[in-house]
Amino acid sequence: MDNQNKLPAKRLYSLDALRGFDMFWIMGGKGIFIGLASLTGWSVFQWWAGQLHHVAWHGFHFYDIIFPLFLFIAGISFPFSLAKRTAMNDSRKPVYKHLVTRALILVFLGIIYVNGVSFDFANLQYSSVLGRIGLAWMFAALIFMNTKLSYRIVWFWGLLIAYWLLLLVFPAHDLGSTDPFSQEGNLAGYIDRLYMPGRLYLGNYTPQGYLSTIPAIGIPLLGMFTGEFVLSEYMKDKPLLKVVYMVLAAIALMLIGKVWDMVFPINKRLWSSSFICFAGGISLFLFSVFYLIIDIWKYKKWAFIFVVIGMNPITIYLAERIINFKHATNFFFDGVIDLFPETWTPLINGIGLTTVGWVFLYFLYKKKIFLKV
Repeated sequence: MDNQNKLPAKRLYSLDALRGFDMFWIMGGKGIFIGLASLTGWSVFQWWAGQLHHVAWHGFHFYDIIFPLFLFIAGISFPFSLAKRTAMNDSRKPVYKHLVTRALILVFLGIIYVNGVSFDFANLQYSSVLGRIGLAWMFAALIFMNTKLSYRIVWFWGLLIAYWLLLLVFPAHDLGSTDPFSQEGNLAGYIDRLYMPGRLYLGNYTPQGYLSTIPAIGIPLLGMFTGEFVLSEYMKDKPLLKVVYMVLAAIALMLIGKVWDMVFPINKRLWSSSFICFAGGISLFLFSVFYLIIDIWKYKKWAFIFVVIGMNPITIYLAERIINFKHATNFFFDGVIDLFPETWTPLINGIGLTTVGWVFLYFLYKKKIFLKV
């Protein structure tokens, strides 16, 4: 059997590397570059340090791509896993069961992550990052499995346009705002204030609420388009041209996002339709670069540091909530910190925290222990 026939079972090394690159920033990478900015005072590091924080409401920083990029990567993986199941003659029933079960597990883990083991049900926060990943990915997968490409495209744009029009036409007035895209005046927040149990993340609004799930489905759906395109026989003998097409699509999405921003601001907390396009374009561009370098040009060794992270993303996300890696960092790096001037402390702490987390994941990697949901 030739390699093309084995393609459904192939695992993209670039996808694990990109997932690891994504998680790197929240497991310590952010601290490294903020430390470099503080230590050197160089304008390039100062600018990048400013990018490593979420925008308060309208606008976009690099740090705002981390969540949608993870969701996009999860979308890319699905056509590969579905193709593998199809090659094994699996029926659709276990696939549907897996989709629903995975979503429910992630919703549950998200509640635990945010609230810990708490039994104050009236004051729990029920919305979460993991819950959004589970639900958005599940709905995107259901659309992908039950429609052909042309209808998937209609679904993608239909969801984004419908969300825009809903917020534009039906602003909330309960908190006195007349701006349909403000934190107080948007319809998504109003629905969550009425029907979301427990407490909301921002008091009067949660970024992972009911209505904002609608546009969020677009991110994993874009990933599924990408995964299907990479997996397809189309231009299989011209992989560079495939990358060119993906880059052009990425640029087009970013431009659409920026144009849409003029009437529907790019906003991560609101999951605005312009944000979906802009973040989806950046995600596709990053994947194209990683895919080109790692899977086409075969330059893989440099990416191992990210692959170790990318093979266990949920593990490090949950572990950093449960395990105090800062104590371990202090244990191993306080002596090093004492050898340098105080201005070096933020950088060494960032390097130390990243190193401790990476060694933890490397141990799991060597033992072939991977948390999969």
